[in-house]
Amino acid sequence: MPSAGLSTRRAVQLTALLALTVFYAAQLAGALLPNVPVFIAASVAGLALDLYLTHQQPGLLALLGKVRFDVTTRQLLRDMLIVIGLVRIPDVPPDIERPLTLLLLAAYAAHFLCQAVAQFVRRSRTLPILTRNIDASDLRLTIAPPRLLARQPSRRLLRFAIPGTVGLMLSASLSSEVWGILGVGLSIALSLGGAVYLGTWMLPKKRHANEQQALAWLDRWLAAYKPTVGMYFSGGTTSAYQANMWLSTVAQLDGNPIIVLRERFMVQKIEATDIPIICIPKVAHLMHLEHSTLKVMLHPANSGKTSQVLRIPTVKHAFINHGESDKLSSCNPYAKAYDEVWVAGPAARERYQLADIGVDDRDVVEVGRPQLSPIEPYTGPPQGAYTTVLYAPTWEGWTNDPGNTSIILAGENVVRALLADPGVRLLYKPHPMTGSVDPRAGAANLRIQEMIVEANSKRSGERPGPEATAELERCARELDELTTTAFRPGADEVEKMMLQSTPEADRAERVAAATAAWEAANWAAFPEWEHQIITGPRPTIYTCFNQSDLLISDVSSVVSDYLSSEKPYAVANTSGLGEKEFRAGFPTVRAATILGPAAEEIPALLESVRDPSKDTLATARAELKVHLLGPSDPPSMTRFNQAVTDLYDSTVARNERVARRTNEIPGQRETEAQEAAEEAELEAPVNGGTPSDPEEADQVTA
Repeated sequence: MPSAGLSTRRAVQLTALLALTVFYAAQLAGALLPNVPVFIAASVAGLALDLYLTHQQPGLLALLGKVRFDVTTRQLLRDMLIVIGLVRIPDVPPDIERPLTLLLLAAYAAHFLCQAVAQFVRRSRTLPILTRNIDASDLRLTIAPPRLLARQPSRRLLRFAIPGTVGLMLSASLSSEVWGILGVGLSIALSLGGAVYLGTWMLPKKRHANEQQALAWLDRWLAAYKPTVGMYFSGGTTSAYQANMWLSTVAQLDGNPIIVLRERFMVQKIEATDIPIICIPKVAHLMHLEHSTLKVMLHPANSGKTSQVLRIPTVKHAFINHGESDKLSSCNPYAKAYDEVWVAGPAARERYQLADIGVDDRDVVEVGRPQLSPIEPYTGPPQGAYTTVLYAPTWEGWTNDPGNTSIILAGENVVRALLADPGVRLLYKPHPMTGSVDPRAGAANLRIQEMIVEANSKRSGERPGPEATAELERCARELDELTTTAFRPGADEVEKMMLQSTPEADRAERVAAATAAWEAANWAAFPEWEHQIITGPRPTIYTCFNQSDLLISDVSSVVSDYLSSEKPYAVANTSGLGEKEFRAGFPTVRAATILGPAAEEIPALLESVRDPSKDTLATARAELKVHLLGPSDPPSMTRFNQAVTDLYDSTVARNERVARRTNEIPGQRETEAQEAAEEAELEAPVNGGTPSDPEEADQVTA
């Protein structure tokens, strides 16, 4: 169970920390007494434990690093105690202590020399831009140096210290300097050899283009590709879903679309797509887009870095959001910074008018929700033995509003009531950010999962045969081969960029076919009576929509998206408002069954789902669907594409008017924009954060 696993991990970390303390104490005691067996055993055991922690307990290492007890400090302490032991052990001749100590210092000098070369190589391999789905061979990209040498100083220090530690232990026990000299000498040779090997990446054959050359290449590629519309995205590690939900839509647009990112780690967070992806971390380099044919930028989310791209005067910007709901976050005042705000239907237009946040109604464009085309329409009540209910609560949000999510106050009651009905199959899909702000939401999420696991243990029935599991595994392998690049463990971002070149012409079609096959195999591999906990990206929320007969959720975009099917749905009211006020305040719930925190309404709700004659909200759902999502004709994708075309034409006309009116001096505007960007770069705070690969987190401490 999730909580049991967390407790076990903490117990292991605490045990390892206590053992580390004991080994240091024993090493010190063995050196001072002196007691040679205790001294040798504690020294070797301490090094072995550190090697284990480096490979198996990155969380504990991160904690030790925060208190300035990182791997370098621990190894220095261990070696210092070894020197004390050599001095204190009577059988060790005094004349061998000094050369061994000097050799040990030389080993650290060699380590820091290797680390300096590694740092220089890493910086030289940091391009000002990163790409995917683009042929960047002109940048002379090469494979990365070994990860142990270039990006794992902690592991390198510990592994290269093994010969030295063993040699010094032999010298202490045999009273001979030969073993210590050989062992420490080998450690020095390893570090110096690593430094020399890393240095070969600075030779012309292994060096890629420098910053100036890379930016010149970007300008040439933009001139050749001639992008017309871009999707701009910036965010944290858990926010990539906000961009991923728009990939299929952007791919269908007329013209030449691109995706513009700002964070380096986000390049690999974007799901499989054939759209060219460009990551431009620095705002000064972002201004190269101004000189291109790009005229429209779509924004699925707001971020602190959005203001940096808004300053490009030759591009118009549309806020498309990553989902619409009745929450205040769907009417963020930031929206008035964009040239246009694109919404699904009349409900969102009215929402902006009521919010009165400065968004001009003339700038609001209704485009529908083109992503909803995979959602199947309502075909009637459940036909099988089970009613499939999807419970998809949203996350707690950045405020303390108890109505944001039902998972804290009502989640367990909802699940308990559903599990009590023997004719229900529950699909539980919490929001991926659940618990990221309020620990109570995370704790409730774990308890709900435990309830579902326990309920499954009490159910039994016929299961699909092994051929169903084999088919799912086959489909998963096929889909992974198409959507996942098999990078070797030591690949850095430059090597990944080299491998993720122009995709094959028919890859998008093959990915769509493989995804459909995987989804069919996934549902066929589980018995119809078994509840499911769905926390990963697969299956998607829309696939869960198609499997379900009923949705229970919160005030969120999930509700309006589900309405496209016109299936029954319920919304939990944990806001403290009465039902009348709740319906009046949140238009998306007007065709929903309202659940209180106790979820006492669920039995009657299930009865109405199974018996359409008791479903009194069917007409209301059909009407609300149009109000929220707009008309079905013309199709949403057609309207969305037309909105892009209209904004593009508007941008071109605006740019021509400005050029005529200002009688623009060639190069003057570009110079001014570049100066403004450089000023913003200097004033902006340093963009910190944690490394995306926990195994590489140690590079910041050595």
